[in-house]
Amino acid sequence: MTHESRDTDGALRELFQKAKRAEGRRVPAFHEVLRPSARGRSRNRGRRILAVGLPAAALLSLVLAASLFLVPSSRMRPGPNGAAGADSVALESAPEEPKMPLPVEPTVPPAGDTATETAPERSTPHESAPKRKIAEGYAASLPSPPQVEAKPLQIRQFEAEAEADRPQAEEELAQRSAQIAWERALATTSSTVDRSSATSPEPQAREYYERLLALAPGVSDAEGDGAPVVHGARYRELNAMVGGVSNVQPLTGRRADQFDMNSIAGMTVRSAGSEEAWNAEGYRSVDENAFVAVTENPLSTFSIDVDTASYSNIRRFLAVGQLPPPDAVRIEEMVNYFDYDYPAPAGDAPFSTDVEIADCPWNLKHRLARIGIKGREVVRGEHAGSNLVFLLDVSGSMNDPSKLPLLKSALVLLVEQLTSRDQVSIVVYAGSSGLVLPSTSGDAKTEILDALDRLRAGGSTNGGAGLQLAYRVARENFIPGGVNRVILATDGDFNVGVTSHGALLRSIEKDAKEGIFLTALGFGYGNYQDDRLEHLADKGNGNYAYIDRLKEARKVLVEELSGTLFTIAKDVKIQVEFNPREVGAYRLIGYENRMLKKEDFNDDRKDAGEIGAGHTVTALYELVPVGEVVDLPNVDELRYQTAIGPSEEADNGELFTLKLRYKEPDGDQSRLLTFPIADQGHGMEAASEDLRFAAAVAQFGLLLRDSEYKGNASFGSVTRLALEGAGPDKHGYRAELFEMVRRAEALAVQSSVTD
Repeated sequence: MTHESRDTDGALRELFQKAKRAEGRRVPAFHEVLRPSARGRSRNRGRRILAVGLPAAALLSLVLAASLFLVPSSRMRPGPNGAAGADSVALESAPEEPKMPLPVEPTVPPAGDTATETAPERSTPHESAPKRKIAEGYAASLPSPPQVEAKPLQIRQFEAEAEADRPQAEEELAQRSAQIAWERALATTSSTVDRSSATSPEPQAREYYERLLALAPGVSDAEGDGAPVVHGARYRELNAMVGGVSNVQPLTGRRADQFDMNSIAGMTVRSAGSEEAWNAEGYRSVDENAFVAVTENPLSTFSIDVDTASYSNIRRFLAVGQLPPPDAVRIEEMVNYFDYDYPAPAGDAPFSTDVEIADCPWNLKHRLARIGIKGREVVRGEHAGSNLVFLLDVSGSMNDPSKLPLLKSALVLLVEQLTSRDQVSIVVYAGSSGLVLPSTSGDAKTEILDALDRLRAGGSTNGGAGLQLAYRVARENFIPGGVNRVILATDGDFNVGVTSHGALLRSIEKDAKEGIFLTALGFGYGNYQDDRLEHLADKGNGNYAYIDRLKEARKVLVEELSGTLFTIAKDVKIQVEFNPREVGAYRLIGYENRMLKKEDFNDDRKDAGEIGAGHTVTALYELVPVGEVVDLPNVDELRYQTAIGPSEEADNGELFTLKLRYKEPDGDQSRLLTFPIADQGHGMEAASEDLRFAAAVAQFGLLLRDSEYKGNASFGSVTRLALEGAGPDKHGYRAELFEMVRRAEALAVQSSVTD
């Protein structure tokens, strides 16, 4: 940089500092206006300003000071016909500072606004009052975005002029990426933190202090002393940012000179250690299935699983800038989150079966076998009716926009689908339980929505009493041959109640055998008890979904309503017998919590999973061909018996035999289906789109778990396979995977650097 250019920059810096003092409130720091890429091209402009003379700085200061009295910066002046005048047009054209959304979405936007998340479009008479009240209540629960004061017109014009010198395409991409990253960082702000009394070392740092509190999950300033406590895995990078060591944005890694983090120098950030110090969420331990030798264990037996909660919960973690805990990653639920184009069932069977085999993407010496099941579609109106009991948690732990307000808005979507053939009851529980709405016809929507609108959160959580009451109401209104289901919506935090956990589970199992099934919908974060909800749904012959946003509620309760409510087969078990001539070892990917003993397959007393109408279920096996080396535990030779060799059937070229058992929804005796499977030797390049996409999702899960079986898995391989297998994507769910992979890769890189 030449001496002349340094003088130019110094003069401009002095000009801005004088403007700041004259205005009496913070204006952009000099580097916020002249970003590094624009400074060189701004020197000629600086020389033109100097030509006017440095005394112009004082004149500009007086003009800016006068503007405070003539044109209020927080409100635009109307023009002659009520429209905005020239000054306000310039203010509107300038970029806005980022707002602070929550990781949930409003139900219904105010009239005249545009939003991607809306309630169903059809208009019915009952929409005008209770539905609008629920939507307004949900919107009111969200914190108001900070009011951004407009900058003086001269500053905005100068910024616009500097921006014009940037390479347009590159800058738009960088700005969009930075905006998304910062908004997602702000989205982690806890609504329970009281910032009204917080102080910062200097007034102009107030805005940055608010942003600091929103940088990562677990940041709080409960004492209001300007010394926030930072919990969670990202405390190292926050300490570095506050100390001025780094100005790197937490999610994208891009330089963030426009965010003057040095303005908060002097604040102290006290580390509370790892995320376990604040995170009270509960997950069942997952011990990955290992490779087993076919000669020692030729049978693999497990229950199917149609739950999808793990995938949307992982999405929630990544959205707030965290990698999920390994036990929160259940690969079978990630794979089963998506629909696949399996053939429709034919004949009397309630579901079809489809098998495909190709190279394993993360270990090309192995084979990947995909077993696909598709349930029969059911047209609403063909059944005897529905008896639905909403069991809603209204305890104090649900007092958060991501919990009860989102829950109520989600149920509005379900109520919209009900007809006169449906009966709805509402049971709530907190410290005690109660019947809010007795069994009511589904076409009495105003009455149902009024009952939902009156719900408020408060008190402790006696979930056991609520479940007992809900099942009693379901039994009293039982519809023979119809859908009888309890829909539990909660964060799973049952913190009060002396009811025996074992007795409660046995009662749920008993009701499931009598035809009353359970659907569990999870909400919220921080104290979320995933393990409890997964266990309840398993015992209740039901399904389990996690609702992190209104779009997910629409997927579960509208788009997949038939699969959520209508069971076409229960106690569905899979058993695979591998041929020792073809397969040396195998590993079932996922389903760790669904494993059964080989004897359980033929035992009709053993409970297993259900399939809903139209549901697709996918299971993946990683197979080691005979002759390939695999690390297996050694077992001493038996002294009193010898191993029995392969039978003559082993020479028929079959890879394995697939067997399935299932019961009719109201049946007690299972039926058996058997399919011999051969390997055609295809590579992944000849595989179907469905197999490629399922393999990509499974590989993503291996990386998130940092699995010892991930082999050569990589985020790049995940993206490539997912692109090749994206196929038709009616609702855009497959497209969302790419953003999740991008976020996870960035967080994994950050984690490896900080470790």
